[in-house]
Amino acid sequence: MHDAPPAADSLAAEKEPLSAGLKQRHLTMLGLGGVIGAGLFVGSGAGIAVAGPGIIISYLIAGALAMLVMRMLGEMSAAMPASGAFSVHAERALGRWAGFTVGWLYWFLLVVVLAVEATGAAQIANGWVPGVPQWAWVLIFMVVFTAANLTAVKNFGEFEFWFAALKVGAIVLFLALSLLAIFGLLPDTEAVGFTNLTGQGGFLPNGVSGVISGVLAVVFAFGGLEVVTIAAAESDDPARAVGRAVRSAVWRILFFYVGSMLVIVTLLPWSSMQPGKSPYVAVLDHIGIPAAGQIMNIVVFVALLSALNANLYGSSRMVFSLAERGEAPQGLLKVSGGGVPRRAVLASVAFGFASVILNLEWPDSIFRYLLNAVGAVLLFVWGLIAVSQLRLRRRIEREMPERLALKMWAFPYLTWVALAGMAGVLVLMVTDEGARPQLMWSAAATGAVLVVAWVRELRLRRAA
Repeated sequence: MHDAPPAADSLAAEKEPLSAGLKQRHLTMLGLGGVIGAGLFVGSGAGIAVAGPGIIISYLIAGALAMLVMRMLGEMSAAMPASGAFSVHAERALGRWAGFTVGWLYWFLLVVVLAVEATGAAQIANGWVPGVPQWAWVLIFMVVFTAANLTAVKNFGEFEFWFAALKVGAIVLFLALSLLAIFGLLPDTEAVGFTNLTGQGGFLPNGVSGVISGVLAVVFAFGGLEVVTIAAAESDDPARAVGRAVRSAVWRILFFYVGSMLVIVTLLPWSSMQPGKSPYVAVLDHIGIPAAGQIMNIVVFVALLSALNANLYGSSRMVFSLAERGEAPQGLLKVSGGGVPRRAVLASVAFGFASVILNLEWPDSIFRYLLNAVGAVLLFVWGLIAVSQLRLRRRIEREMPERLALKMWAFPYLTWVALAGMAGVLVLMVTDEGARPQLMWSAAATGAVLVVAWVRELRLRRAA
């Protein structure tokens, strides 16, 4: 067992006690499907409403930022695969305080968002089967996915493979039908041309400010990409697996997101979009697909369950990694004969279930504060990933250059561009009245974790 954390100045990868049950197809599909969720299928309507056709540029900007972060993650994870991924990298690059901070912040983010996903899926299921109360659906989902995560990791991989395959298949079919409709190749349709792109106030009806607001509305939809680098540690060949998964995922995800927005604003006037309403349903209704709303309900339902499953997995591995390094209770290090950190899974699902109860009972009070507290955490995590990559790249080149199988593009310039982009989004949140509370609460949560990290560091130094 791991009695002490690894030396902060060591780049050597430690052998993980977890099983190597994930295959390349699991990681590739996790990379593709992990980021495709309700934020795209439903939340994109809010972005279109503020940016108009310029949402295409908003997604290009937000997607480019996510791609840069993913490339940085891929570089570090291919060189130093670990179940804690970027938390381990932050510790090796910046010290124990950084690993502690980014690890606990990310764990907190996942278990709170888990509640949103479980509740959203339960609301859809309750609409289909009203006789089963919403709380019962939540309980069913939590039990099923806890059981899946307590058994061999390949079960998690299989769940995610088929969930992601359905989501990717749904988007591919949506894009194909939309393109046929755009060119008038479907029954009772005529070619639409570029009227909706250039009419209704032009391509940028709200100017550059609309595009910027669109970035703020959509950037957080790219959260979830990080889990593939955590999962890579449980594959047969982590370095090769994460490299292939990152390469295959980033461009295709950008294609799915930007491609979807392009066909949506080409087919329909942007002014017809309503925040909270799925633009995908609007397009399917427009081209005459029967029961479009129910079809998208099924897709969103699968997306929510997929995210719930992935977040439970990611949170359990993150807290397990923290325990490995002495930053979480050592009791969480217990690993089953099949290489599954069951206590870490149960600890994560326990907090996640508590968050669900808060969401069901006090959605507009206690839970809203929790949700605000993680609203900007993703950006803080991304920022630490970028700073860690800046520090580690030179050390890897110096100490073990043979492990740089996947390199960050145009290092260090694009890393600095990514950091500037994150700073820009934070500035946007300060100036946006709706986003400002999230930033303030997230900053407070981050500050609290930093204080705990600082106190722990002082105690460790005194004890040394």
